[in-house]
Amino acid sequence: MHSQTPYEITTLPLQPTARHGEMLPHEIPPGVQLVTLPGGMRTLAYTQPPAAPGPQPVPVAAPIPTWAKTTALLVPTIGVGVAAAGIGLSYAAPGLIAMSQALWATVALIAAGAIALPLLLGIGRSRTGRAAPTQITQNITATGLFGRANGTINHR
Repeated sequence: MHSQTPYEITTLPLQPTARHGEMLPHEIPPGVQLVTLPGGMRTLAYTQPPAAPGPQPVPVAAPIPTWAKTTALLVPTIGVGVAAAGIGLSYAAPGLIAMSQALWATVALIAAGAIALPLLLGIGRSRTGRAAPTQITQNITATGLFGRANGTINHR
C-alpha cells in the first residue's frame, strides 16, 4: 500500500467463472487494477506505477584539511630522512666501533695514570732521604682601613 493513495490495491482472485458484474482476469486491460476504496467498495481503476526515483545527487567532496595536506607532505620527507640516517650509520658503524674502543683505551690509560702516578712519586720521595718538605709561613699586618700592609716570611 502506497502512503499517498487513499485506496488499497488487491489482486483479483483467479476464478474460472465470473460472478455477476465481475470481470475475468484476462478481460482486465493493462494498467487497470482492482482497488478497495476507503468506504470498503471495490472497483476497477487506472493506477500509476510508483514513480522511479530521480537522479541521486552527486555527493560533493569535502575539501582536504590543511593539516592533512601538511602531514601527507611530511611523511615521505621524514621517511627519506630516516632511511638516509640508517644508511649513514651503516657506513659509520666500523668507525664508531673503533672510536668506542679508542675511548675505552683512553679511560684505561687515565685510570692507570691516576693509580700509578702517586705510587711513583711516593717511591721517589723515599729515595731522596728528606724527612719533610719545607714550610713557608707568611704574616701580613695592616693598620687602619687604608693603611700600608707589612709582612714577614718565615722559612722552616
